[in-house]
Amino acid sequence: MSVSPGDGVVALPDGTRVATDPALRPAARRWRRATEDAFGLDLVPVRADASDAADRPAVTFALDAALPASGYRLTIDDAGVRVAAADLDGAHAAAHTLRQLAGPAAFRRAPGRRAPGTTTPPLVLPHVTVTDHPRFAWRGVLLDVARHFLPLADVLRFVDLAAAHRLNVLQLHLTDDQGWRVEIERYPRLTEVGAWRHESGVGTWRAGVFDGRPHGGYYTQDDLREVVAYARERGVTVVPEIDVPGHVEAAVAAYPELGTRKRPHEVRTTWGVSTEVLDPSEESLEFFRNVLDEVLEVFDAPFVAIGGDEVPTTLWRENPAIVERAQALGLDDVGGLHGWFLARLAEHVASRGRRAVVWDEAFGPALPRDAVVTSWRGWAVGADALAAGHDVVMAPEQVVYLDHRGGDAPDEPVPVGFLTTLEDVYAFEPLPAAVAPSGDDGTTPGRLLGGQAELWSEHLDSARRVDYAAFPRLAAFAEVVWSPEADRSPGSPASRAFRERLETHHLPRLDAAGVEYRPLDGPHPWQTRPGVAGWPRDREAELAAGGLRGVGGWVEGRDEDAGGPA
Repeated sequence: MSVSPGDGVVALPDGTRVATDPALRPAARRWRRATEDAFGLDLVPVRADASDAADRPAVTFALDAALPASGYRLTIDDAGVRVAAADLDGAHAAAHTLRQLAGPAAFRRAPGRRAPGTTTPPLVLPHVTVTDHPRFAWRGVLLDVARHFLPLADVLRFVDLAAAHRLNVLQLHLTDDQGWRVEIERYPRLTEVGAWRHESGVGTWRAGVFDGRPHGGYYTQDDLREVVAYARERGVTVVPEIDVPGHVEAAVAAYPELGTRKRPHEVRTTWGVSTEVLDPSEESLEFFRNVLDEVLEVFDAPFVAIGGDEVPTTLWRENPAIVERAQALGLDDVGGLHGWFLARLAEHVASRGRRAVVWDEAFGPALPRDAVVTSWRGWAVGADALAAGHDVVMAPEQVVYLDHRGGDAPDEPVPVGFLTTLEDVYAFEPLPAAVAPSGDDGTTPGRLLGGQAELWSEHLDSARRVDYAAFPRLAAFAEVVWSPEADRSPGSPASRAFRERLETHHLPRLDAAGVEYRPLDGPHPWQTRPGVAGWPRDREAELAAGGLRGVGGWVEGRDEDAGGPA
């Protein structure tokens, strides 16, 4: 990033003209509308080729093929505001920079009170030239709406917040043991039955506490088309996730024939990993091919996530018919049905012109090369997948699982998982040198697409709780996946500078946007959850015990309250 401040300011009064290359129109339109709302202005779109002095625009968005992919150059001086962008992604990034330069008021949805007699235009921008481009193409965040359903308006609000941080991928975790959230017209019981549970666990399952309150909800296909279009307009790609062959109790409750036990079932009310998994049969495959076909009609992303995490094989091994099926397929072990099942679905996704995304347990010889692997159990499996030629997204739970606790004080609400501070997230390096594949063995490594932060919602039962868990740590993550590699370790000059910028400039923006983030010194009293038991984990103790090996890998030992991916 290059920033060259100037000495003056430029005012954009009511009636300011905005000219845009047609390819960049969504970014310019979003900036124009947000600015009009925040400052009470009317900004006038004009032809991109307007050149007469009377019609010359004060703000322009133009293509510049010389810039790197997703890059931009923003110039503000006496001549006005000029955005040059390599592509639409770069134009969206420039628009967000413009909004930041306008101050916290730009993040409100209507103008505040102005002093009587004020004649200065409400929107004043400093002279500056900014040239920037992202480090990674995949700058993602996962939102789990399966464990706790978020109303449509809250999902759209989260899209706005992701976009404002230049995150360009939102993975929607739509199905799990505790709820099925996407309408499938061919299989209506998935939402009639699978979208509802009679109560929910409160805090760790070890406490055995339930709220006795029914919970549920789902999105119609039109709801999700709205999410997709809304996100697209803001430069965000929505990747749907249908999780199989584990985490399927809600689907099995709706259609018991899908399960291994073939008996009536209820939507799960507790958290953790269930032994109830799909019967890996041709009938189950056909069912989920049909599900995916409808999902692919709703979502336009190049990717669709099909899960693959946490698939206990206990019930498969106890079922002679399933053991026989594995043998008939030539598999060495019944556990191989996990990879076989996901490979068939990945092939189906590919036949529809899309690419499957899987969690790292699904990585193996059976997985088609075009499938993307999301590495959550540390960095090591992701590095192995890269070496094998797969594209990879790094999302290690040790650093970027934002449902894990952000502080270690007794008043931290539902303290689960590792202590993951703001500084820990800012120190995240998607591909440490220790695990990066070299290609010296003659193989062609896959691409590191980028990184993804995760918000699992076992204990995030409202938009307010999502805000608390996500921010401001998501801002730290966003800077890491956008900016060049650097030493961001806790206490480093970069880490101290980030915290200063956050306190001085960014927290006021979040305040203006109405984000109920976690204060840097701990929760507000109304953000605490007295009496709700969590289950904290100790990263160093697990390292010492061999249950977690950081960049070297990961073995079983995950807490069922706050790990996952699901």
